[in-house]
Amino acid sequence: MKQDSSRNAAYTVDCEDYVHVVEFNPFECGDAGTLIAYGGNNYVVVGTCTFQEEEAEVEGIQYRTLRTFHHGLRVDAIAWSPETRLDTLPPVIKVWDLEGNQKAHFVLRSPGMSVCWHPEEACKLMVAEKNGTIRFYDLITQQAILSLESEQMPLMSAHWCLRNTFKVGAVAGNDWLIWDITRSSYPQDKRPVHMDRAHLFRWSTVNENLFATTGYPGKMTAQLLIHHLGHPQPILIGSAAVGSGLSWHRTLPLCAMGGDHKLLFWVTEM
Repeated sequence: MKQDSSRNAAYTVDCEDYVHVVEFNPFECGDAGTLIAYGGNNYVVVGTCTFQEEEAEVEGIQYRTLRTFHHGLRVDAIAWSPETRLDTLPPVIKVWDLEGNQKAHFVLRSPGMSVCWHPEEACKLMVAEKNGTIRFYDLITQQAILSLESEQMPLMSAHWCLRNTFKVGAVAGNDWLIWDITRSSYPQDKRPVHMDRAHLFRWSTVNENLFATTGYPGKMTAQLLIHHLGHPQPILIGSAAVGSGLSWHRTLPLCAMGGDHKLLFWVTEM
């Protein structure tokens, strides 16, 4: 793998407002392209993306908006249901709000920063707290069954690796941290990554050694770094004007960020 220098986004999609969060659907959803959702100050847009890396007849990116949901409040998080499909009629996207039935609740010791499901561990939920603790809860007993410690604060984001259920990654302070939950409750590897605090961490959905981090959004730009565990330095450096949100394509080594009236996409090598 070659070292990549700083680069602009490979593709962009214009949006009607500032984008706070963007999320690819990580699950199979039929032959309708890759589903993507993004949220702004008072709306959620659901669309499909197809890239030239996956379809030879596509030049660059082919994007289509499917539906806009008017939310009324700023959107800061989006999660896809594994049951979402577009190849059956009628198309169904399930949405739960604060009036839905409560199935479980967990008392945290500091603000919750990330939650994560894993398709191979359907009865477990990962919750990361700002104080540096990551806990796994059994949804049947509603008890914590495992905890990890970062030993540094503030922990801003954590993610459970889709390709390896034993791997957890996070950013805390200026560093990224990696755990192997079979070996220790403390990180096996960590490295300074962003000078002005790290903000988000996301594993690639196609390679367990590939992940991305973003720096805390500054006044003008947010830094994107893509890392490979086999390389001491980031393999790609990007930036976006006041960028926010971070998500990986389900089948390509391609990640997306939101920005000022734009979605931005970077492609890297495996």
